[in-house]
Amino acid sequence: MDVNTAVAAVAALAGLCTGVVAMLAFRWSERELRRPTRSSLHSTPVLPPGVDTVLSALRSSAVVLDEGDGVVKASSAAYALGLVRGGKLAVEPMLKMARDTRRDGEIRQAELDLPRRGAIRGDGLAVSARVAPLGSRLVLLLVEDLTEARRIEAVRRDFVANVSHELKTPVGALSLLSEAVRDAADDPEAVERFAGRMEIEATRLTSLVQELIDLSRVQNDDPMEDAEPVDVDELIAEAMDRSRQAAAHKQITMSWGGDIDLFVWGSRGALVGALGNLVENAVNYSPPRTRVGVAARRVREPDGDYIDITVTDQGIGISEKDRERVFERFYRVDPARSRATGGTGLGLAIVKHVAASHGGEVTVWSSEGQGSTFTLRLPEAGATRDRRTRPKARPRPGTGPDDSASTTTTTPGSAAGGSGATRRPRTDDVDTDDATGGADRAYGHGEPHGAAPRPAAAVPSCASPSAPPSVLPATEVLP
Repeated sequence: MDVNTAVAAVAALAGLCTGVVAMLAFRWSERELRRPTRSSLHSTPVLPPGVDTVLSALRSSAVVLDEGDGVVKASSAAYALGLVRGGKLAVEPMLKMARDTRRDGEIRQAELDLPRRGAIRGDGLAVSARVAPLGSRLVLLLVEDLTEARRIEAVRRDFVANVSHELKTPVGALSLLSEAVRDAADDPEAVERFAGRMEIEATRLTSLVQELIDLSRVQNDDPMEDAEPVDVDELIAEAMDRSRQAAAHKQITMSWGGDIDLFVWGSRGALVGALGNLVENAVNYSPPRTRVGVAARRVREPDGDYIDITVTDQGIGISEKDRERVFERFYRVDPARSRATGGTGLGLAIVKHVAASHGGEVTVWSSEGQGSTFTLRLPEAGATRDRRTRPKARPRPGTGPDDSASTTTTTPGSAAGGSGATRRPRTDDVDTDDATGGADRAYGHGEPHGAAPRPAAAVPSCASPSAPPSVLPATEVLP
């Protein structure tokens, strides 16, 4: 074989190899083009024009599902409600509705109760779900949260039922008593007795109507529109005046202490009414010959200074289950006792709304058989009056220049942030022969938070349903 023949053979072989390689490359490229890529496997179906804009404007939670039940688009509200997890619709009843709609093209709607994620007491979500086809491949799910609407409706129904019941009781009693008066027209003693009962029922009815008006007012009005600095001393004095007669009847000693020169912003009338309700409850739920204490102090918090006004009694106390509902409208811990004292069940609800509308809060600490402490916390007024121009406090019954209980004392470790705080303890000793004896209590600061609870008349600086309050040490230990 000569050289030319060898070269030709090699060239032919090389050409054959090149052709085979080219053919293989062509076939491989065709196969790769036909094979679905990873991105094409997870490609998102295109939403019809304008749908994305419409969904973003809806208040309802929106979820768009594809043919494989995958989530194409979901609003942030849908994630917040827990409808979508891991790219899938997590609610089985809604998923079934979507599959049925995809199969027959019919619009479906249903109301569902869903478990709430992280709920401690098993509270659920009430939702309305509506499913409709979106084009030929997609399904649209719209979910409306009905939980708050149902709660408001339940509150409205309960309110109407409670008002109807509370009005029916005195009205029915008045009707029966009027018949009794008519039948006993010839018996002056019976008429007088029935007339007294009628007066009691009429007073109860008047109180109920007035408290309904007050509750409506504090819910609708903004007390901060005409807010003014309110002297806490004058606030406490006026609130205690409202229960003085009831305390005298039960021989209850009313003690008053705390920091002086304290002011809060708000509506004087609303604050007097709220604090008056707390004092009135303390007197009504305390046994005879006990004490009710009221004290005020400044509390420094990161977001500003607050004034804590505490009302403490040595009454029957409140159980743990009742503490959770004590601020609800018409809720009574002891219905029979409340009706006996003329209570309507609205007082603490009014206190709660007044505190909230003034930027504060009301809390309660209580132990059955030991008494209760209600703490009304309000923001301190930024501007305080000069002491030289401050109105002189009215002398309290049982106190004055010649009364040892009216002297000013200084206690170390004030919570006001200084080395000491000037305090003016007061007492209204309604029962001058009180078996407890001794001088009035002088409230002070300084005991560490979390101390063991004292008798209920020791006024706590902070109250909570779950922990005993820190107490203000007293110069007199109550029985």
